[in-house]
Amino acid sequence: MPAPVHSLLVVVPALNEEESVAAVVRSVREAVPGAVCLVVDDGSTDGTARVAGAADATVLRLPFNLGVGGAMRAGFRYARDHGHSIVVQVDADGQHDPAYIPDLIAGLDEADVVIGARFAGVGDYGARGPRRWAMRTLAWAVSRVAGRRLDDVTSGFKANGPAAVRLFADTYPAEYLGDTVEALVIGARAGLRLTQHPVAMRPRQAGEPSHQPLRATVYLVRAGMAFLLALLRPRVPIPAEVAA
Repeated sequence: MPAPVHSLLVVVPALNEEESVAAVVRSVREAVPGAVCLVVDDGSTDGTARVAGAADATVLRLPFNLGVGGAMRAGFRYARDHGHSIVVQVDADGQHDPAYIPDLIAGLDEADVVIGARFAGVGDYGARGPRRWAMRTLAWAVSRVAGRRLDDVTSGFKANGPAAVRLFADTYPAEYLGDTVEALVIGARAGLRLTQHPVAMRPRQAGEPSHQPLRATVYLVRAGMAFLLALLRPRVPIPAEVAA
């Protein structure tokens, strides 16, 4: 059964997403009424924080841009410090459909991290050229570390259970692609159980996509470096649960 919503924190890392963040917050409210929706304003220079607050989100403003990994680490620490045992990441651009959140949470009955997988048989999301090849190679490599098949290890749409929240509050990596590939490797090596649930992605509601065709080669190199960096890091044990 899904966890009670009072234990659920939905973290929305946002950088200059004033045109889409309010709709994302409303969609989260509709999908999981009663859950806390935390928008982490990652050093935005527009009205992201104001718009998110007006949409009734809790807003955590970072003094400067840390990247998605840094924003998510702040979100995990907020969850730890405020008694939330489950964290779901939802991007602020509207591509992640919050309607899948209950399904991702249900998967935490048998896993510690549930990835919303774009390439697992649902939807028509596609990537071409070197970027797609990199995604497939990374999926194979991370699957070997995790001990089970994972089709989409660069998805930012994830549900994290209590053990993952405790681990990532202190160890969530802030480097490029660290919030996806490196975090999964850190989690798997610490003993977290990883799984996936197929999801369909929606079109971006506003702004520009983060990956352009000319950046595909850079993406490929950085993705490989993120994976190798994760393997070189010392294994970090999952912190023990502290009794209330």
